[in-house]
Amino acid sequence: MSGYEVEHNISDKDDKSQQPPPRRPDLSSFFSQLELVDTSDPQTHTNANAVPQPENMSAAFRLLANAFELMRGRPAEEERGEDPDLLANMIELLRQSADDPPTELKGVPDSFLDELERVPKTALKPSDTCPICVNPFLEDEYPLVVQLPCHKDHYFDLDCIRPWLKLNSTCPLDRKELMKKKQPPSPPVDDDDGEYDDMYA
Repeated sequence: MSGYEVEHNISDKDDKSQQPPPRRPDLSSFFSQLELVDTSDPQTHTNANAVPQPENMSAAFRLLANAFELMRGRPAEEERGEDPDLLANMIELLRQSADDPPTELKGVPDSFLDELERVPKTALKPSDTCPICVNPFLEDEYPLVVQLPCHKDHYFDLDCIRPWLKLNSTCPLDRKELMKKKQPPSPPVDDDDGEYDDMYA
């Protein structure tokens, strides 16, 4: 840097270390639209048999696809012989669902999101990035990283994975269904066979 740049506090425009990390798009309109199609919440829907309207379902999928496209930086259609990345595949699936909306929301409930295993900051490496926004987790002072139950290495920023999981109950990396029915626990085996123990009489 020359003396002029130092005197006038001008930084080199190519210095990427001083640029803020890419921000996630505002998803407030998506979550507003989601309230129209999520009939599982008794606070917003008093009719237990309410069915979401196809145009509302289509709008929710389209809003999320547009937000992911903003995050990605270029439209998925601009792929010129490149291998599509994860976000491009997610956008494509969202657009297909917008064109042919399902009759019911197949996402996970908020209780599922609340119970996702949180990854402590100490368990993250500097090279670990979110597969969706590709921002390093440790760039955030207080990262909120979750692990999906399908694989021990499937870490995501909760802010990135939450909108996807509200519309789809599958992992975006391996497409495994996340809402499997839990098997009831097997009854414990009792070795005592009910014998009386006079020590506790």
